[in-house]
Amino acid sequence: MIPIIDRFAKCRVAVIGDLILDCYLQGDVSRISPEAPVPIVRSLSERSVAGGAANVVANLATLGATVDVVGLTGLDSARDDLISCLQTHGRVDLTGLIGVADRPTTRKLRILGAHQQIVRVDQEDTSPYDDLVEQRLIAAAAAAADRADIVILSDYGKGALSLRVLREIIDRCNATQKKVLVDPKRLDLTAYRGATIITPNRKELGAATRLPCDTDSQALAAAIQAQELTESNILLTRSEKGMSFFPLSGPPIHLATVAQDVFDVSGAGDTVIAVLGASLASGLSMLESMKLANHGAGIVVAKVGTACVTPEELAASLGSELASASVNDGRHITAEDAVAQRWAWAKEKLTVGVANGCFDLLHPGHISLIKQAAASCDRLIMALNSDASVRRLKGPTRPIQDEESRAAVIGALKGVSAVVLFDEDTPFNLIKALQPDILVKGADYSEDQVVGGDIVKARGGRIVLAQLSPGQSTTQLVKKAELTH
Repeated sequence: MIPIIDRFAKCRVAVIGDLILDCYLQGDVSRISPEAPVPIVRSLSERSVAGGAANVVANLATLGATVDVVGLTGLDSARDDLISCLQTHGRVDLTGLIGVADRPTTRKLRILGAHQQIVRVDQEDTSPYDDLVEQRLIAAAAAAADRADIVILSDYGKGALSLRVLREIIDRCNATQKKVLVDPKRLDLTAYRGATIITPNRKELGAATRLPCDTDSQALAAAIQAQELTESNILLTRSEKGMSFFPLSGPPIHLATVAQDVFDVSGAGDTVIAVLGASLASGLSMLESMKLANHGAGIVVAKVGTACVTPEELAASLGSELASASVNDGRHITAEDAVAQRWAWAKEKLTVGVANGCFDLLHPGHISLIKQAAASCDRLIMALNSDASVRRLKGPTRPIQDEESRAAVIGALKGVSAVVLFDEDTPFNLIKALQPDILVKGADYSEDQVVGGDIVKARGGRIVLAQLSPGQSTTQLVKKAELTH
């Protein structure tokens, strides 16, 4: 972990806005309905994640910050599911959730077949709420803002952030000289007047100013108009062009995107404002905060669906700038360097595979597995159990070769790009940190038995079950050696 990311655990952020429960139903599509020209989806799995302002909360809590969340929900099962989702991410104070009996929790159900979204079903009520609910919301938001180091207003246009709520919170933050960041959805940007930073994307800024935002000069002109309306600094996210910061005074700052593979842009703006808010609350400069937010966005768009960025992923993405994509010589490296190297390879669009084991006495079975593993990917990381791990698994007389010797032998084999050791009984934590594209194990395992397989498959990767060489094992070699003495 790099020191600047460690600072996140010391900050507190208030997130006020439209809370959404994002639901995904994944299924198979093999035929068209006889009732209408629509596909029939056979349901295979369902999952729910925090969306909208709740996704900002989830990202912040995952990064280690303490988060106060304020928003409206119904008094329904979707509220319960949303609370359960938020509680899994870290330190989240839920006392600011205002339940309203006659208003449903905003819920988006996406139905997917063959990894394609077929339809989205929204459950929401964006109509104005009564004065009593507004007073409760303002009171909860004020209390959260007073506790926080920085305030984020996440406006998804679902009704939680009324004009009065926006005005009360922005004015309160200005009176206490507290930074307030806004992710906008309104066409009328004057509603956010006085916010410290407003973070529109290219489409949102263009719609609000009725100006094009494609080139640097066009973006500058649109940002200047937005500044005149809001008296706020503008951070423009520009998709493949990265992001640009237009301060009220001083020259713009442009950062190129770090994203290499874009699978899904859902929630990328949530990650940007979450990382930016945590960074600024931690005392980092605007440039440093933008850099972290840019890396966070680059990570999350490579994931499927609404997702969070972890501190480990953020640290690795930053570290990958210093790593060399040309490393491919089987060297023994630390786990931290392996993660950085993995993302350096990703930037070169190289697929990364991981195979693991003790590999005590090298035999033809090991060689066959490594050959198959190397053939399945562009770069292969071999994860070896440390000596302590082998002793716990195999007994006090093992390993026969120490970890440095085993690393040297494995690293010398053709096709091995790097070798890393792990101390746990399984490589789960290492696989979670590396997020490989390919995970290789012997065919004596089934896919559901492969440690870390769910992590790899969740991001679109695959499991390779290597063919075994009959009669080959270190244990048999040891027994044979004992019999000859």
